Amino acid sequence: MAASAPIIEVNAEHPQPRHVQRAVEVLSSGGVIAYPTDTYYGLGCDLGSKKGIERLYQLKGRDKKKPLSFLCPDLSDVAKYAHVSNFAYRTMKSLTPGAFTFILEATRLVPEAMMSKQKQVGIRVPDSGLARALAAALGRPIITTSATDGEGEPLIDAKDIKDALGHGVDLILDGGVKLMEPSTVVSLLDDQLEVLRQGKGQLD
Repeated sequence: MAASAPIIEVNAEHPQPRHVQRAVEVLSSGGVIAYPTDTYYGLGCDLGSKKGIERLYQLKGRDKKKPLSFLCPDLSDVAKYAHVSNFAYRTMKSLTPGAFTFILEATRLVPEAMMSKQKQVGIRVPDSGLARALAAALGRPIITTSATDGEGEPLIDAKDIKDALGHGVDLILDGGVKLMEPSTVVSLLDDQLEVLRQGKGQLD
């Protein structure tokens, strides 16, 4: 593990392909990255990496009974990992890409650790060119959680992330200072729309 992760400045909306490629190499080898999204800075690892998922939980000091959400590059990818009804598809189509996390019933492709006891999963298609490019280049969803300090406060600047978490991540992508707003969590279970947490995403 790196003593302290390097920082790369990246264009968060039109990311440089070489920076995306470097981050994907880290993710593919079980590494953890910090990167800007359309909400907070995120900490991410490859959905297919047990080692990466383990490290992410350790870094966050998070109870493993609390599943993390993950992000997909495109709405078409969501159906691989969640059961998407016509209602859910129409709803997500109108709200993606955007600052929403959707709660859906998980498919068998989702690792056990990433779903709740009820076999549900939280999925995002973020309004962030960088986040979507990373997931697309990786070819699998990215497990994601907000980058926070020891008190659980969101870190809004890459340099603060390096100071607080640089020992535990392998690469920090610096997309500038991010304002502190979480995603809006929306349950689409049983074809009912329910807002579980109001955040940045606004429902019309």
